[in-house]
Amino acid sequence: MKPFTYVRPADGAEASSLAAKNNQARFLGGGTNLVDLMRQNVETPAELLDVTGLRANIEITASGGLLVGSAVRNSTLAAHPHVRQHFPVLSRALLSGASAQIRNMATVGGNIMQRTRCAYFYDVAGARCNKRNPGSGCDAIGGFTRYHAVLGASGHCIATHPSDMCVALAALDATVHTAGPDGKRSVPIIEFHLLPGEHPEVETVLRPGELITAVEISASAMAARSEYRKVRDRSSYAFALVSVAAAINMAQGQIADVRIALGGVAAKPWRAARAEEILRGKKASKEQFLDAAESELAAARPLEGNRFKIGLAKRTIAAVLGDLAGDAA
Repeated sequence: MKPFTYVRPADGAEASSLAAKNNQARFLGGGTNLVDLMRQNVETPAELLDVTGLRANIEITASGGLLVGSAVRNSTLAAHPHVRQHFPVLSRALLSGASAQIRNMATVGGNIMQRTRCAYFYDVAGARCNKRNPGSGCDAIGGFTRYHAVLGASGHCIATHPSDMCVALAALDATVHTAGPDGKRSVPIIEFHLLPGEHPEVETVLRPGELITAVEISASAMAARSEYRKVRDRSSYAFALVSVAAAINMAQGQIADVRIALGGVAAKPWRAARAEEILRGKKASKEQFLDAAESELAAARPLEGNRFKIGLAKRTIAAVLGDLAGDAA
């Protein structure tokens, strides 16, 4: 591991200022991703700015929504009574991630900022990776691709974003609040992460020195009727092959409104906007759910090793929506 300095800023403003002055600095939350990458010499920051002492409260807004500080631990958020009752998709997604020990350390801000990655990204000595060394190539393409993207990938990177929480946040239309040298911003979660394009090393819209301060989720009656399902190779401590976060609002046997987000299929949480549009105003049925999923996955561009994800995603979408619709389907 490369030597580094450790600094504990007094507040967010000082943390942002220090990060803006040093492009080799990194914000340290729970460290469950960053420290792991440092041990393997994938990340080699010269300075760590510990932001775990910043905002760590969960506030229930006047309308019944949530304002979650970036330093809140994943396990704390998953267990919060208001989250479990009114936003079950979020609690279930958090509990599907990693292990209990990691959830006890990981922070909300850190979860959002974890690296989009694959096994080739970790292989510093033997693999080319455009995320580690821009312009070097991508050995995943043509390699072992079981866990790689089928949507939104490019000829420069096919890695997938590993977060479960972010998939739920995408389905809930969450907003990420930030602060930095240029002031405060609010960014919809579905716009926060970037697809790889020609620059897979750029993963988010954050500017130099900008820090996540909180995540906000608006109150929604639909969110109480929500579910997260994760399909993976083993029952714990594994990234998703495919995951689905969904919420639905039924009225007289028809789908009044619906939200669907996918994980394990792209470099960012994938909001299934096309499927949502098809389903609104339609009668709930397994056939309708499969038709909507088919339309969403029509843009998929699989490789030989991950072609199975297309059918798996369609069936999982239909199964989750069928469970949520209940007797109406």
